Amino acid sequence: MKSELHVPSDLKFLTIVENWLLGCLQAELGESFDWSHQSNRLRLVLVEAYSNVVRHAHKEKPNLPVLIRLELRKEDIALEIWDRGEGFDLSNYFPPAPSDKQEGGYGWLIMNRLMDKVEYDLEVDGGNCLKLEVSLPAPN
Repeated sequence: MKSELHVPSDLKFLTIVENWLLGCLQAELGESFDWSHQSNRLRLVLVEAYSNVVRHAHKEKPNLPVLIRLELRKEDIALEIWDRGEGFDLSNYFPPAPSDKQEGGYGWLIMNRLMDKVEYDLEVDGGNCLKLEVSLPAPN
């Protein structure tokens, strides 16, 4: 199953983004496994990715849409979040130390801890793409 959502760069659409993801997965997977853990994990990474696009990549260009793609494969879930911003240079990223007590900068760390695979490609087809993958748990 594949689905995609084009959504404005505005945090007021965050609930729509979350409901789209969870609705697609619920429609396709039904009650085949425990949603409580899986849905919280997916919601958190999608919220983090989408809000980063809105707050950082599209900060100066709020009219640009965000493209989110979902692909449900036999054994895993793949998400792509596309933006048209300047991009994020990962070579300048250093995970914050807990003793730093800083407010931001945890997104990349969170996504890497919750997902099986995280990739970020700059300047692909005129945009930047964050790819997130996670294996599906065994059916109940």
